[in-house]
Amino acid sequence: MRHRVRNYRAGDLERFYAKLGVWEDAFVNYGFVTSSLQALMHPRPMVGVPAGGSKPWPRKRKNRAQLLLEFVRERGEVHPREVDEHFSHGRVTNYWGGSSNATTHLLDAMHYGGVLKVVRRERGIRIYAAHEHGLAPVDGAERRARLDTLADAAVRIYQPLPERSLSFLLRRLRIAVPQWRGKLSETIRRAKERLPHVRVDGHDWYWVDGDPGQCDEAPEVVRLLTPFDPVVWDRDRFELLWGWTYRFEAYTPLAKRKLGYYALPLLWRDRVIGWGNVAVKNGELQREFGYVGLKPDDSAFARELDLEVERMRAFLKLT
Repeated sequence: MRHRVRNYRAGDLERFYAKLGVWEDAFVNYGFVTSSLQALMHPRPMVGVPAGGSKPWPRKRKNRAQLLLEFVRERGEVHPREVDEHFSHGRVTNYWGGSSNATTHLLDAMHYGGVLKVVRRERGIRIYAAHEHGLAPVDGAERRARLDTLADAAVRIYQPLPERSLSFLLRRLRIAVPQWRGKLSETIRRAKERLPHVRVDGHDWYWVDGDPGQCDEAPEVVRLLTPFDPVVWDRDRFELLWGWTYRFEAYTPLAKRKLGYYALPLLWRDRVIGWGNVAVKNGELQREFGYVGLKPDDSAFARELDLEVERMRAFLKLT
């Protein structure tokens, strides 16, 4: 968001998204989607949330969910704490192997199923309300049209994509539409047939719109990207374009890290040439940089790197 929204500051999306017509939901990743995109993914069946498989819920859980939904409808908006105080469902094992509050876990699952929506956050915690979208099941032709539209929306975020990455990305639509996961191979085949593509150095590259071959000259700008930025997210494409391996190491033991806990890929002009680690200590932004090859020694790079550090300070509200 920092690179794509003018004057964006940390936390702005969380503070203002209730006024923006966007919703938290699971697409190919979890994040914020427009109402029109969300409508294409629902209604979802009451199955396990994305990391939890696609098995239907047992009767006991369905009954709990119905009671919880009635409670939310009665209250209008609920904090997970008041849900837990009312039901006291105990604790369950979450997807990362730790322990989670069972009511919070059920709220997450009901949100994924589309019967609840997140209306805002309070100190990072989701506040839920009932989601009365009234969507009906669709027929085969409508399903194919929706899947193609979802595929285009996903590709548009990450384009252009080599063929292997295209298949990987579109298989992740199983998160968005678990009810149609059996149709994704067909969706991938149609995408390869209808999307513009070209073969370069032995790889077929796909996109939705525009012409990747017609590019303006890269601006002399330095950007510190997040590990999940569309430029970085596809690791196979990253290696094809820039010839080195980037790894997100937040979950890597300290002794095995090569780049850093939360290394930010460093984009200079049109190439990712290294990475940066930044941290706030005593109100000051501390940073260090690493490079795949030699650090650029021209004054333009030094100037633009300093400007990017200042933009990071502003984003974190340190200036």
